Amino acid sequence: MTDIAPQPFAERFPEELVSSALFLLKRLGMTAKEQSFAAYEEAGLHPYHHAILAVLDQGSRETQGAIADALGYDRGQLVGLLDELDEAGLIERRRDPADRRRQIVQITPTGRTTLDRLRSLSKRLEDEFLASLDESERRELHALLLRLAERHLRNRRLTAVPAKH
Repeated sequence: MTDIAPQPFAERFPEELVSSALFLLKRLGMTAKEQSFAAYEEAGLHPYHHAILAVLDQGSRETQGAIADALGYDRGQLVGLLDELDEAGLIERRRDPADRRRQIVQITPTGRTTLDRLRSLSKRLEDEFLASLDESERRELHALLLRLAERHLRNRRLTAVPAKH
């Protein structure tokens, strides 16, 4: 059997698509998502879990509703994710004494350790995905993506809030 060399990306798709930045963003986004989900699954968690723990580590959003709003998650979906984190001992939930209808969510020490592990995983994934870019190009790409996100994700706060470490 003869090995067939992989076809270059630009030759696999019509020029019309390859010349579209939006097409490339979509394809790259799908690939990044697939790779991330696979790596997180191997770690026994999910990228959504990482995001929740990161929000909790900031300490600024502790109610279930505030977490859902911060991440743009459906509140029903969030409850299931919090159940998984709670069962793993990564978070604790308790009733808000000021409003018994609300749940206060806090990250546990085990959750912080897990978050550190997930941050390392995320850094490794990003380094692998962006390996063909040097540091200057990575900064430029990030700045351009952030500018696009600020325009198209207007309802999301994009400015960095320093995490507590």
